[in-house]
Amino acid sequence: MRFQFLAIASSMAIAVVSVPKATAQIPLLPQLQAPSSVINDSNNRVVTGWIYLDGRRLFQIAASKANFPERSEDIQKKLQKISQSYINSPTKTELNVKIRTVNDLPVIYINDQYLMTVTSEDAGLREVDIRTSAEQIKDSLQEDLQKAKQERQTQSLIDQGKIAAGIGLAMIVMSWGVYSWQRRSKKDLLHPIASQPTRGPLNSPISPAVAAAQPITTQLNQRQKQHLQEVKRRLFELTQAGIWGGGSFFILGLFPYTRPFQVGILTAAQFPLRLGVVFLGTYVAIRLTYALIDRFTTTLISSGALLTPESSERLQLRVSTFSGVTKSIATGIWVGVGFLLALVSLGIDIVPLLAGVSLVGVAVSLASQNLIKDAINGFLIILEDQYALGDVISVGDVGGLVENLNLRMTQLRDSEGRLITIPNSEIKVVANLSSRWSRADLTIPIAYQADTEQALKLIETVGSQMNQEIQWQSQILEPPQVLGIDQFGDRGLIIRVWIKTQPLKQWDVAREFRRRLKVALDQAEISISVPQQAIWVNDDHLLNFQGNGKDN
Repeated sequence: MRFQFLAIASSMAIAVVSVPKATAQIPLLPQLQAPSSVINDSNNRVVTGWIYLDGRRLFQIAASKANFPERSEDIQKKLQKISQSYINSPTKTELNVKIRTVNDLPVIYINDQYLMTVTSEDAGLREVDIRTSAEQIKDSLQEDLQKAKQERQTQSLIDQGKIAAGIGLAMIVMSWGVYSWQRRSKKDLLHPIASQPTRGPLNSPISPAVAAAQPITTQLNQRQKQHLQEVKRRLFELTQAGIWGGGSFFILGLFPYTRPFQVGILTAAQFPLRLGVVFLGTYVAIRLTYALIDRFTTTLISSGALLTPESSERLQLRVSTFSGVTKSIATGIWVGVGFLLALVSLGIDIVPLLAGVSLVGVAVSLASQNLIKDAINGFLIILEDQYALGDVISVGDVGGLVENLNLRMTQLRDSEGRLITIPNSEIKVVANLSSRWSRADLTIPIAYQADTEQALKLIETVGSQMNQEIQWQSQILEPPQVLGIDQFGDRGLIIRVWIKTQPLKQWDVAREFRRRLKVALDQAEISISVPQQAIWVNDDHLLNFQGNGKDN
């Protein structure tokens, strides 16, 4: 797996970043035009920019902010006109770039056509005197205009076409190789993973706790593979996009006719590309963090260091809780880092922003003390294992199954399906009905006329038979305890029975025990008592009442 990621990253680097050395036939990728820099002095503001020819930077000019757009456009148009005249001239026509002095300023002419006047601001960019600056611009024009004409020759275009065809063929081969690799990776994923061995290192038997925890490790391994597979899928897609996009972009730079489109694409896609890289990097980092968390949890559980036969079942609930909370915290951190990197990629200075955020954070912390209390209490709930995801708890007047638990709140689903949200700071006393083990507390009413000893023995027999069946043996932790007659009630004798079960299994066990006990009691002709009341009537009053009735 590690080698696959390295290979994918290498292919992306080759496709997107790597560029062969510049020769007469393979030009370098054009550089993006840097944002116009501003030079502040006591009297004026000077902005700078570049002059281009066939998508290549030639030289930099400077002017006041008000005059720069007009001067830049004028020089660019004149250079375009002069270059077209020179390129369309016969092959043997020589290029003559001269510097003349007008009003003590050097003026550049190309084939006796005026191009520009070199100013002191232009010289200040190169930190040289104005004459040397003019010479540098002259040399750049001489070289680049000759190269522009040479690139338009038939033989040069044929050579560049061969290079473009080779790059296109390389793109097809690389894309097919990545596609084949991706399909092979999917096929490997479809093969079922071999079952976990029942014996440890050196053929030693695995402890019962570790054996009981194997379903947890299986789930974590599956989630880890899903996260890694998602990262691989995104990297494969990015690799394909890098191969075709990078190759096509490089081909555009081979020909002088298409190189301006290359510059336009770079200029238009500069910020979206940066934001896309930041977004994709953040997404991949989050997925890799998820896989790392699952991997760490799997290693911890598989070692059996923290497992005992009593804690293995409880661990199933705690793993989901810790994993979910840790992943949510990691997601928040990576999203924050990604947001800051996005601001940096857009050229925004984040130092003042961070200072402002710190001040706002202090103000928000003072105004949101309840939120801080929620986070602290939520951390303690998770750390002390008061309850976890999948537990059934009772908080005050509400209770239900814990569906969601984070540092801020706890969400319960009650028996009617209502979702109850409780801030963690409001949880003072909580009753956990499924922590480590549960108990079915049964009260069985028996008629006063029934044989008490027979009833007690029958109840104990039903519990013993149920405990011996394989279906219920895994859910009942200890043999049912018949505590005896608990009280004399208005319905008869109340017999109390305790059954210790796995967490959340007390209701299933209690329902099955009641069903079996009803069948056994009916077969033994022992009646279950119903509410009853005895009425005593005085005989004399009854006779008088009957006599009065006859007189009437």
